[in-house]
Amino acid sequence: MKSLLRWAGSKRQLISQLKSYWDVDPTRRYVEPFAGSAALFFHVEPARAIISDLNLELIYFYRTIKRFPADVYAAASRYAVNEKTYYKIRESLPNENDPIRKSAMFYYLNRYCFNGIYRTNSLGHFNVPFSGINNGAFPAWEEFNSGVKALRKASTACMDFETIIDKNVTSHDFVYLDPPYAVSNRRVFRQYNAQSFGLKDIQRLSEVLDEIDRRNAKFVLSYALCKESLKHFSKWINRRIQCQRNVSGFAKNRRKAVELIVTNISIA
Repeated sequence: MKSLLRWAGSKRQLISQLKSYWDVDPTRRYVEPFAGSAALFFHVEPARAIISDLNLELIYFYRTIKRFPADVYAAASRYAVNEKTYYKIRESLPNENDPIRKSAMFYYLNRYCFNGIYRTNSLGHFNVPFSGINNGAFPAWEEFNSGVKALRKASTACMDFETIIDKNVTSHDFVYLDPPYAVSNRRVFRQYNAQSFGLKDIQRLSEVLDEIDRRNAKFVLSYALCKESLKHFSKWINRRIQCQRNVSGFAKNRRKAVELIVTNISIA
C-alpha cells in the first residue's frame, strides 16, 4: 500500500531495505515518531501502531480522514487543478475551521505543491509554491479508502519524538525513526520550520536510541551519512544505502546520496 501523501524526505526508495527489519517479527507494535507520509507504515500495514509528528496540520488530516474519509476525498476532488485555485486555497487554509474542508485543502495542497514539501512562513502558514499539474490526479477512491482502513489501526499523536518514546514504548515494540536531517547546522529544506529539528536534537536522538534498546524494544533509524550521524550512531549496527535525493529542485539537478540505516536488529 502506498502513502496517501506526497512528502519531501519520504523513504519510498528504501522501503524494500527497511521492510526487511520489520519482517524479523511483524507481530510487534509499530511506533513512528517522525511520521510524515508514513511510507513504511502504509507498506507493512501493522495490526497495531502509534504514529506521531510535530506537524499538527498533518496529524489533524490523519485524524479527520479516519472519521470522514469519503467527505474529505470528495471535497478535495472537487477543486479545480490550476494555479489560481491553488493559491486561493493556500491563502484560505489558515482561516478554515471546518474539519472536512480544512483536511480537503491540506490534501489538495499536498498533491499539487512543489516536490511534496511542507514549509511554513514566520506566521506558521504553509507557503510552498504551486508545482503544476504534472503530479497526477488523486489516487482512486478505493486506494485512498484502503489507506484510511490501515490508518484506523493506529493511534495518532502530535508530540516531540522524545516524549512519544518515553510515554509509550515498551518491550517488543518496533520503532522507526526518520527525522529531518540536521547537517552542520544547515537548515534542511524538508523541515517544517527553522525550529523543527536541529543539531541540538541529534544528541537527544542518540539518547532515545539507548532508551529504546534499554526497554528491550527494536529500532530502525534512517539518516543522512554525515559526520554527525557517524559520531552519534556508530555504536549500533550501521548499513549504508545509496539513494536519490528528491527535493533538490528540478530533476536534472538531483543527485545520488548515501543514507545510513542504524538499528539494533540483526538480519542476515
